[in-house]
Formats: sequence, C-alpha cells, structure tokens
Amino acid sequence: MASKKTSPGICYLVGAGPGDPGLLTLKGKECIEAADVLVYDYLCNPEHLRFAKPGTHRIYVGKKAGDHTLPQEEINALIVQLAKEGKTVTRLKGGDPVLFGRGAEEAAELHDAGVKFEIVPGITSAIAGPAYAGIPVTHRSHASQLTIFTGHEDPTKPDTALNYAKIAQADGTKVFLMGVERIDEITTQFLKHGAKPETPVALVRWATHTHQQTLVGTLADIAAKVKAAGFKAPAVAVIGDVVTEREKLNWFENRPLFGKKIVVTRTRQQASVLSKQLALLGADVIELPTIKIVEPQNPMLFGELVQDCHTYEWIIFTSPNGVDAFFTMFDKLYDDARSIGGVRIACVGPSTAERVKARHLAVDLMPEKNFVAEGLVKAFKDHQNMENVNVLWVRAEETREVIANELTGMGAIVDEGLAYRTVAETEDNLEALARLKAEGADMITFTSASTVEHFLNLKVALPEGIKIASIGPVTSTAIKERGLNVDVEAKDHSIPGLVAAVEKFWR
Repeated sequence: MASKKTSPGICYLVGAGPGDPGLLTLKGKECIEAADVLVYDYLCNPEHLRFAKPGTHRIYVGKKAGDHTLPQEEINALIVQLAKEGKTVTRLKGGDPVLFGRGAEEAAELHDAGVKFEIVPGITSAIAGPAYAGIPVTHRSHASQLTIFTGHEDPTKPDTALNYAKIAQADGTKVFLMGVERIDEITTQFLKHGAKPETPVALVRWATHTHQQTLVGTLADIAAKVKAAGFKAPAVAVIGDVVTEREKLNWFENRPLFGKKIVVTRTRQQASVLSKQLALLGADVIELPTIKIVEPQNPMLFGELVQDCHTYEWIIFTSPNGVDAFFTMFDKLYDDARSIGGVRIACVGPSTAERVKARHLAVDLMPEKNFVAEGLVKAFKDHQNMENVNVLWVRAEETREVIANELTGMGAIVDEGLAYRTVAETEDNLEALARLKAEGADMITFTSASTVEHFLNLKVALPEGIKIASIGPVTSTAIKERGLNVDVEAKDHSIPGLVAAVEKFWR
C-alpha cells in the first residue's frame, strides 16, 4: 500500500508549561524559535512569544469558559492549512498538550491530513501548581498514588464519563483541572460517595505566575470559601493530606516581594535584567518601557571617532547602551579586536563595566561606590594628572555635561562621541499601560532621568499610594523636579543596588 504523501510543512504541538517562563522546556523554546507561525492559547505566558524570530506570524486562539476565539474544529483546520502551505507551525498549548489539552485530537487531524507533526510534552499545572503552593502531590507520609481528572465536565450529568464513586474512594492524592466553577458540585459528589468532610483541599489560581493565589479549606467548606473570596478560574485543585505540607513547604509565596506589583520603566531590551531580579524575589512585574534607544542624529561623525579610538589614552563609558553602540560601530569598521589599541577604559559603574568585560576587555578605572558622573570624575582626580590627556567619552545625546566640563577643567582634551539617543516609546507599552490602569501597582522604578521624563510625558495617572524607587541621586533629582516624592533610593547606584533597596523597603 502506498504511503500517504506528506506536506512540506510541520506542526509542533508544544506544551508551554504552567506559566512561569522558566518552566518552558528547552525543546519548546527551540520550536518557538523555529516557527514561521505561532498559534497560541489563553494560558500561554506572553513571555514565551519573545523567543520567536522577527517576522513570525502570531495567531491567538485562546479559549476560556464561555469565550472561544475559535472553535476547536477551526483550530484544527487552521494548523493543517498552515502546515500544508509549507510553514513551520508551533502550536503552543498551556501546560502539557495531551493532558486535557486536546493535543491528541489536533495530532490526529494532522495525521489524517498527511501533515508532519511532533508532540513536545510540557510541565503540567497538575503537578507544578501544587508544588508552587508548597504541596507535593505524592509524599511518603501521605500518598503514593495520584489521580488526575478534569473538573470541566458537569458531575451531575446522567451520562458523565467520570465515576465519582471510584475517584472519591481512591487512595492518595486527587488533582483536578478546570473545575473551579463546579467546585460545589464536585465536592458534593466526593462527600456523597464517602470521602471524609475534613479532607484538606487547596485551590491554586494562576499557578506558577507571580500573581498566584492559593485558597485552602476542606471538602466540607472549600466551596463556600471559593464563593466568599470570589475565587475564579484558571485554577488547579488538589485534594488530600498532602495539602498539610504547605505550612512547611510554601516557598513560592513566602518570597520577600510576593504579592507586590512593581513597574519597570527601562527600555524593553534592558528591562529583563531588573525584571528577572525582582521576579526572583516574588514580585509581579509590569514591564512598561518608556524609552527606546535609536541611532544618533549624526552616526557618521560617531563612526569617525570610533575609527580613531586607538589614538586616545582613555575611552569613557557611562552606560551599557554606550558600550553596545560603540562596539556595534567598531565591529562594522574593524574585524580585529586588537584594533582598539592600547587605550585604557573607564566605566561609571558595574553594569557598564560588565558589558565591557563581556568583550574580553579589562576596565582600568571605575568609582568605588558613587556610580554617577561625579564619582567617575573623582576617580580620575585620584588616579592621575589629566593635563593634555586625550579622552573619548561615549555617551547619549541627552547626557549631562558633567564629565566633559570637569575633565576639561582638569586640562584633559575631551572628544564627545554621541553614540545614541533615547526617545519616547510609543508602541511597545500599550498592553502594560492598560494593565497599570486596570490593576494599579505598589511601586514604580526609575533607572535614569530620561525614564522619569518620558513616563510622566505619557500623562498616566499614578495609582493612589504607589511608591517610587530611584536608582540614584541624579534620577531622584529628576523625580523631585517633577513634583513627586522618592520613597526608595539605592545606596549602590546599580541594578543590584536598586533591587536590594526595593527588597529592604518591603521587608
């Protein structure tokens, strides 16, 4: 029998995990990177989409209770059609694609249509959700058996596929997904079939996300608690004595910034460093870029200065962006790193220095603690006589003239390389602005005077009671000049210093 001819395209049915970006598998990430088209669900973390290559077509087919963007049959037809057109399709599904995810149905449709496909398992919220709430689904002292079932089906239907008599009497832990709306009916069925009313129950909403919520009760009272708290989907429920381990093992929700919503206003490219450090401490981060980095108005003039970089005694970098802009231009002009010559390098602070060191270059001078322009000027005064010393200062067009003025006053010959401009971000922050308006926030962080200026130019009303955190005195001055109070100022004027100050404030 002749084999069925397959299309030139392929569809990856990928489990996107339960929400925490770190729980996406390496294979899943590779499939996103390879995709021509991403077809993704409601429960997929939008952070995953950033792994896609430029130009990747994104199609949202999210489904939640009572609100289906596309019916399942149309989703099936869509991925088949896209793959038949020769495209690499990555179908992202929350959790695992075949655990109550209808991934098997989609795979069958692809097979019947002669389309190549692969199933890429993902971490399921059935296990990860309880774990992030401090609840192991199995435990030597409590349970050596796990039952997973769907709560999506109405248990009072005469033709229900679930045997609640068997589930209620089964040993070990029971976990059900998609059942918050039917928690009353489900617990009633458990009690009706002999489960003990005092059996512990936990519901974990938006499991593994930084805005995770957990509600604990018993089979007898959890439905009333859900109603009283207004507890909504999506949530995973775990039933059994393992819930009692939460008191000791609740690591995720006990982190110092858990429950705090913090706004990060850096550029999209820079925000991830600060965002990740805050998220590791438990914060729910809203990335709201207010600025973006663009070329200087005269890139040719900057290129001429970079071309002559080996003729200077010192190159000064006062931001990581300046380092990036300099070496982007350098790499266009030279194909040998040694072309930089014997020039020495000075940096305003550790973040900038790290960017230089990433180029396998040493940093010869940096302030010991005061990581601002004034601190770098003092470091030069303490380091050497600057009379007739040739200096190239790589900076943004909007930077304060402190370094040029002070070093010139010390007798140095300073050329200013205008490497980049910061301009208002007007497109990549609309979703974050909507979220800030709808949800509010506990704190907003500013890492430069320009982020302050451009945020306030957005004319966004700051939520009542929001705290303001500044990376250092220059940024604080800009905040105060606009009539706002500074609640937190980093002693160490760097991203780690800002994170430490924020953590201390909320401790």
